[in-house]
Amino acid sequence: MDRIRQVKLSSVVLPLDQPISDAKVLTGRQRPMTEIVFLFAEIATTDDQHGIGFSYSKRAGGPAQYAHAREVAAGVIGEDPSDIGKVYDKLLWAGASVGRSGVATQAIAAIDIALWDLKAKRAGLPLAKLLGSYRDSVRAYNTSGGFLHAPIEEVKERASKSLADGIGGIKIKVGQPDTRIDLERVRAVREYLGDDVPLMVDANQQWDRPTALRFGRVLEEFDLVWIEEPLDAYDALGHAELAAALDTPIATGEMLSSVGEHVRLIEARAADIIQPDAPRIGGITPFLKLATLADHNGLQLAPHFAMEIHLHLAAAYPREPWVEHFEWLNPLFNERLETVDGRMLVPDRPGLGFTPSEQCARWTVDSCEFP
Repeated sequence: MDRIRQVKLSSVVLPLDQPISDAKVLTGRQRPMTEIVFLFAEIATTDDQHGIGFSYSKRAGGPAQYAHAREVAAGVIGEDPSDIGKVYDKLLWAGASVGRSGVATQAIAAIDIALWDLKAKRAGLPLAKLLGSYRDSVRAYNTSGGFLHAPIEEVKERASKSLADGIGGIKIKVGQPDTRIDLERVRAVREYLGDDVPLMVDANQQWDRPTALRFGRVLEEFDLVWIEEPLDAYDALGHAELAAALDTPIATGEMLSSVGEHVRLIEARAADIIQPDAPRIGGITPFLKLATLADHNGLQLAPHFAMEIHLHLAAAYPREPWVEHFEWLNPLFNERLETVDGRMLVPDRPGLGFTPSEQCARWTVDSCEFP
């Protein structure tokens, strides 16, 4: 029987081309984002099979994820790599004193994702096919061109490029202190794109309830696919009241770091579209549990960030989902995802279908191996 013989952890710092600002920066709650810190996990077995996974953090938390993973990773040595549920529970219990959300689960997410990558590779299948896909491509929308630091003409130009590159929808950021500026930007982009291009907006949790309701009503005229994170991520009741009051669908969930936190959203009927992030909620194992609950409750799915992972998970969701396109991670990998006619294609490569690049190795700031 094959066994896990080695786990390698790496902390990788990816610098962004320019500082990135969303509404959290303009309201003074965060500083511009200049880098993303990744936790990579590489697993090798006695049969010389290999899997790779990653988690990540923005602005803070990267060193904490790496430190927690170092404390618990040795516990998987000698385990059967097919027993992913068993290994997951073992990692949870190894760090039980710090809970089952936040940094603790984000750290073990990298290992969990690596195990799923390994399992699909052993089967000779893309991960989506191993999970049981409903489709070979998923609707894709671009976010990276719509941040608030970019002048509106640049937002338009980047939207055109995204559409020309085969991406189907465009999301832009809102949530500035002056909603009149937001309205001008949304109107400008809608008029530029025309009525047929799917358009989303994302307030990054920066509105209070009255502002979200008033501005949400104003936004109805633009026929948006959704309004994302209009309120604080943990305000399930506020999101529920907003979802009931507006015709435009409400999307949220990306900031939550456990299945339990998402369950509260679902039970409150706080979202029309749920946006879990596999690295943030602990990996693919908990993501699959959440996806079952979301489908049972009739929710649409639009996973946040990390398209390299979420494309496979979205392809295996029963209801037609969306995947968020970010090109930021491209330098980390040798392979690229393809977008055609508004959809992102599931690669035919086994597993997740990605291998770390030489640049990824150059950006590695620390690493360790077990045993």
